[in-house]
Amino acid sequence: MISAISRYIIFACFVLIVSFIAFYTWGAQWAIFTSIALMSIPLIYSYVNLARLLKNIQSDTVESMPLPSGFWEEIFFKLQRLVKNLKQRMRIIEQQHEHFIEAFQASPNGIVMLDESDHIEWCNSIAESFFGLNYKRDVMQRINFLIRRPEFIQYLSRRYFEEPLLLERMGPDSSLSLMVQAFPFGNQRNLLLVQNVTDLQKADSMRRDFVANVSHEMRTPITVLMGFLETVQTLDLEKSQRDQYFDMMMSQAHRMKSLVEDLLTLANLEANSLPAAMNKINTETLMALLRNDAEALSQGKHGFSFEVADKQCLLGEEREILSAFSNLVSNAIRYTPDAGSIHVRWGVNAQGQGEFSVTDTGPGIASEHLARLTERFYRVDRSRSRDTGGTGLGLAIVKHIASRHQAQLLIESMPGKGSTFTLRFPKERLTL
Repeated sequence: MISAISRYIIFACFVLIVSFIAFYTWGAQWAIFTSIALMSIPLIYSYVNLARLLKNIQSDTVESMPLPSGFWEEIFFKLQRLVKNLKQRMRIIEQQHEHFIEAFQASPNGIVMLDESDHIEWCNSIAESFFGLNYKRDVMQRINFLIRRPEFIQYLSRRYFEEPLLLERMGPDSSLSLMVQAFPFGNQRNLLLVQNVTDLQKADSMRRDFVANVSHEMRTPITVLMGFLETVQTLDLEKSQRDQYFDMMMSQAHRMKSLVEDLLTLANLEANSLPAAMNKINTETLMALLRNDAEALSQGKHGFSFEVADKQCLLGEEREILSAFSNLVSNAIRYTPDAGSIHVRWGVNAQGQGEFSVTDTGPGIASEHLARLTERFYRVDRSRSRDTGGTGLGLAIVKHIASRHQAQLLIESMPGKGSTFTLRFPKERLTL
């Protein structure tokens, strides 16, 4: 390819030759006119190409514009290659930027980027939902103007970010607990990481309540046992009185044993979340066992009716099913007054689902308590529950057994009209 200087020399020689010819043919004036005319041709051509270039730059089509001929071809070609390379680099950077944004948006944690003055530069959608922000509206706003919690404002102003900050009662319905921590990066900027710890806080609260409830339940029988033992040790009692104390101590020991056994059963059920085995359980035999246990527990104080409306068998873990059914029947006995009646039924409903139900004529349960009955140690009437000998874990055990057998626990009750507890099993858990 001929260089620009070579082209200029060739063109200048061409103009000089034509000018000499015009001088000797038409005179000096024509020679000057011819020279000016010829020298203006590249200027006009350059102006046209510069105008085309300006038009393509304004429309952002430099890389696709047609190449001119001559000296400008090389300039346009190099310029096109430069623009294509720059645009390709920009596309790569934009793709990387979009990938980072998508990754931040996919994070289960809230992310807020703050500049050196705590203005919001960017935040993901999780952070928007946590704090009620709107990125398009709140960008470059100071975050402490939007989150007006005193502890949060103090946390930012202190600039000590070694420890996270717990913010409670956050979110649209003030039900969230958020763990917030700032991480410095870049030029005095901060990355605010927000984690939803609501479930952890609830679990910690449940753990504390559980420990408190277990301690409370164990303290009463232990106190009674210690009191009786001190009495027996310090006083010279008659045999009949001593035997009475021993019977009371045995009753309290049985109560502690039942509590420990129920806690172990509940712990095993919670540790095993897999579906129960599909072992065949004869429901007629199961109902016979329940009847014997119920009559022994009631000691003739209640009227019973056991109904096997359908002979289809259950598929599940027999020990767990017996425990769940027994808990429902024993609860009915404990909370039904003497001379009351209890109806126990096994059958298949119109949808082909197996149903085990226990209906009593007890005092009933107010509607506000129904949703919490399966909580551990939850009791409608604590004092009366202790008198009946319950541990407060029976329905929690039933709920976990039902979950392992894909069953539902349904509770219907009205104060003064008794209650019905129903375990409903799916069709897949039934067999002939």
